[in-house]
Amino acid sequence: MDFDTELKDDDKVFEDKGLKIVVDKKSFLYLIGTELDFAGGLNGKGFQFVNPNASRTCGCGESFSI
Repeated sequence: MDFDTELKDDDKVFEDKGLKIVVDKKSFLYLIGTELDFAGGLNGKGFQFVNPNASRTCGCGESFSI
């Protein structure tokens, strides 16, 4: 995940509560159905990705395998 200032024609743009999220076409295929959540707990605060397509995930919720 990174900040970008350039939109490409095949990018997918999502908006929620005024925040735009842009996903490139190749990544979108892996992320279909993924929910982005912000959690705070014993391991600290941060974003957590919940991907229903993932066959394996790491303990921190930031990486997955399909």
